[in-house]
Formats: sequence, structure tokens, C-alpha cells
Amino acid sequence: MTSSIILKSASELEIMEEANQIVAQTLCMLKEHVAPGVTTLQLDQLAEKYARKNNATPAFKGYRGFPGSLCVSINDQVVHGIPSRKVILQEGDILSIDFGVKYKGYYGDAAITVPVGSIDHQAEDLLKITRESLYKAIEQVKVGNRISDISQAVQDYVEERGYSVVRQFVGHGIGQHLHEPPEIPNYRRAGRSPKLLAGMVIAIEPMVNSGSHEVKILGDGWTVVTNDKSLSAHFEHSVAVTENGPLILSHGL
Repeated sequence: MTSSIILKSASELEIMEEANQIVAQTLCMLKEHVAPGVTTLQLDQLAEKYARKNNATPAFKGYRGFPGSLCVSINDQVVHGIPSRKVILQEGDILSIDFGVKYKGYYGDAAITVPVGSIDHQAEDLLKITRESLYKAIEQVKVGNRISDISQAVQDYVEERGYSVVRQFVGHGIGQHLHEPPEIPNYRRAGRSPKLLAGMVIAIEPMVNSGSHEVKILGDGWTVVTNDKSLSAHFEHSVAVTENGPLILSHGL
């Protein structure tokens, strides 16, 4: 991870949009395959195959030792669930799918949470509010605003509706590294945060729980779950800061 914020040129943003479009198309394709009886490993294999067919490399596979191409997190799992042939999707589950690729030296990263078959009203509302909070955050991506404006937008929208935002995991800058400065928290931190400058690219990713914001990491060293076993949802876009406002590189989800 680099130590300073890196601004991207117009030509770099073009490549990053191509990378993020491969991610978005992969996630759209996976949505069509999510159904009761499907394993998370099957989804992982579909994602890797699609990425490689499009001359991209799965970004997460082998990253700090992560074993899969996808992060697949079910119900009370927040993020970083490991794909497995033993994990079979059930009717009524919610599934968070996080995917990234490296393409022409640049990274793309996005996430969605989708229903498995028919889900109950509470789960449906959690998905809706989490997704809407992402777009509230993106509205704040303007030159001269601060990271804290993005954080505040997520936190206010989520907490006003009775949900909580995860604090232990945050969004990030993205470019030639998967994780670059600055961090993009989904809650307001004390102190002044960095100003948004044209050419910054940030991955904004609200992680929202239906219960408490507290989470823990399971014994596999990766899977993050809610402490109180409440449901969790996760949506993410990679977004460029431009003089004309936000440019969603992973559009189409």
C-alpha cells in the first residue's frame, strides 16, 4: 500500500473504467446464477473464468493469502467469506458478493448483496437501505468536499433508519494497488479528513448491519460476522472524483 493519495490522469481513468466494467459485468452475470442449491465455489469459478476470458486477473485470489476469487458472505457474514463447495445457498438467504480484478495494471472493485430466491421483508429493507446509502455517499463525491462528507452521508442515512454501520472495515483508494490511501470510513471520525481532489479514485463500500455494528473475525482468519448474528449487507462502487462530479467506474450494477 502506498502512503500518499495518487491522482489519476484521464487515460488512467479510462483503463480503470474498463477494469471496473469487467467487475460490474461479472457481478451482473453472477446475479443470474444465484439460486438455492448453488455453492459459493461454483460462483467463484464462474467469476474467475469470466475475468480471465476478458484478459483480467482476479484481484483477491492470493491477496494476503486469500484463497478465492470472490468474497462471498451469507446472512450474518459481513465480508471476506471464503468460497466453498460445502456452502450451499438456501432459499431466503442474502448473499454479499465482492469482486475485484487487475486489468492493464489497474484494479477494479465492486460489491452487491443479492437475495437467494424469496427473502423476508426485513432482509429486503436492509438491502434497499444499504444500497441507497451507497448512492447518498456518491452524491458527496465533489471536488472540495472531504472524505468525512461521504462518511457522514452513509452514517446518517443508515442510522436514521434504525440500522448500524460497521466501523472495523472501511472503503479505500484504488488504482495500481487494490488498497491505496485514503481510507473511506462509513461513519464520521474525529478530526479533519482529506479533501477530495479531481483524479482521486475511491472504493466506497457501506457495510450495514440490522443489529449492532460490532463484528468479529472467525477462526478461518477471514470471514467477518456480526457479533449478535444479525443480518449484514454490503454494496460497493469504485468512483472517480472529477471536476464534473462523481464518475461511477463500476456503473451498470
